[in-house]
Amino acid sequence: MIARKGPLATATLILMVGFVASRLLGLVRSIVIATLFGTAADYNVYLAAFRIPDFLFQILAGAVLGSAFLPTFTGYMAKGQRREGWLLASSILNAVALGTFVLSVLAWLFAPFFWPRVFPGFSDAEQTALGVQLTRIMLLSPIFFGISGIVTGILNGQKHFLAPAVAPLIYNLSIIGGAWLFGGPWGTKGLAVGVAAGALAHLLVQLPALRSGGMEYSPRIVFGHPGVREVGRLMVPRAVGLAAVQINFLVITILASSLPEGKLAALDYAWQAMMMPLGIFGMAISTAVFPTLAEEASLDQLDKMKATLLQSLRLILFLTVPASLGLIILREPLIATVFERGAFVSSSTEATAYALMFYTIGLTGHGALEIINRGFFALRDTRTPVAVGVGAMVVNAAMCMLLIRILGHGGLALSMSIAAIIESSVLLLLLDRRLQGLIDRQTVLAVGKMIAGGAVMSVVLVGFLRLPLALGGNGLQRAIDTGLAIAVGGATYLLAMWMMGSEEVTTLSRRVLRR
Repeated sequence: MIARKGPLATATLILMVGFVASRLLGLVRSIVIATLFGTAADYNVYLAAFRIPDFLFQILAGAVLGSAFLPTFTGYMAKGQRREGWLLASSILNAVALGTFVLSVLAWLFAPFFWPRVFPGFSDAEQTALGVQLTRIMLLSPIFFGISGIVTGILNGQKHFLAPAVAPLIYNLSIIGGAWLFGGPWGTKGLAVGVAAGALAHLLVQLPALRSGGMEYSPRIVFGHPGVREVGRLMVPRAVGLAAVQINFLVITILASSLPEGKLAALDYAWQAMMMPLGIFGMAISTAVFPTLAEEASLDQLDKMKATLLQSLRLILFLTVPASLGLIILREPLIATVFERGAFVSSSTEATAYALMFYTIGLTGHGALEIINRGFFALRDTRTPVAVGVGAMVVNAAMCMLLIRILGHGGLALSMSIAAIIESSVLLLLLDRRLQGLIDRQTVLAVGKMIAGGAVMSVVLVGFLRLPLALGGNGLQRAIDTGLAIAVGGATYLLAMWMMGSEEVTTLSRRVLRR
């Protein structure tokens, strides 16, 4: 368990290292998949099949974990009511296990019925049969992930971040193993087996930490427990919100399935590329700070909570603004360097880079959402994020219908970005009203410096790309040039921000030197 002294910095460091390692392994996973399957039709079917178990997990376990369980559990522990806290944890763990099992069994039974109706773009009988098989294999994952997600929440609520940070690494290794060992003889079924096995491993690797943390497990579901009722009250609107997010992905999947072969896969590769900086910066910082926000809110320390939230938001923006601009400028050499080999050919690079350009426009919006939503959850307000999220879903669906006609699969990516920017902006204004003064002159000035620093970096990067030798080779030379471009861009941004007196540069440098 992490000591109270400097918990936020230590937790952020552990989680950032974990997220970096997880994203790097996720990158290796994507490279292996791209090499074996590229943007072929069977891989597009696999991506569609993956949406079903992911939907089941998110609307049940995902809704319980983030917004409902962790703040309630943390509240009991912060007030010294450990026995009640453990009874709550046991009840929620048992309820999620039972719920995901029932939903997965029902989905397994009805998969042949709903598959051709949900994904009409895959109308071929062979594709439909493959889609049903892949869905059924991966329906094991919501059960394991549901239980594992609650275990993660328990450990995070106790300020224990190491085991939850290791679990995604094991998950990615399992998918890599499934693709590498079984992708040849089994095709995408090897991927599906890797997903199911990885979900189980994700759970098993956290159990020793749970046991050492002293959990007092009870095999009951105490529906009358005040904490269980509170979790139920909080999770219902959050489940609606997560369902809206998953519907967004379903809409994109359904529309992309009607486009020429490979566009759904290109969208997925581009999304994974954008998730690299989002996971390292936005998700790591937000996950680390959430227990602190929940504890400060439960103790009615709103001034401290506001300061913690603002510091985290500014740090996320400080890191995602240059990442967004850099990805847009370097999108083609980055995709070519990372993915272009084996079955992933130059046309795959072009399609993926095209989608990445539009996805990356919304990177700062997605990053800000990670911390802003957690601010509302810490205040035990799930209704506001859900209401705004549903509105964003409607905007996204409408924009998808419009922009797919103009920009093809790039329009689907741009729709997600527009919706994320609108959603984060509206929620930030509402949270500012709730906490009274979250957005102040100093914050606006800091963001202005970030935009100016990003503009300077962009000019330098564009100039670098016009050099005769820049990004002119293939293979290793292209990788070296791309890495050099990233280093030049990052150094330029940090130098520009330092010259403008950015507080974030000072804070980061002090922490690095102290570590």
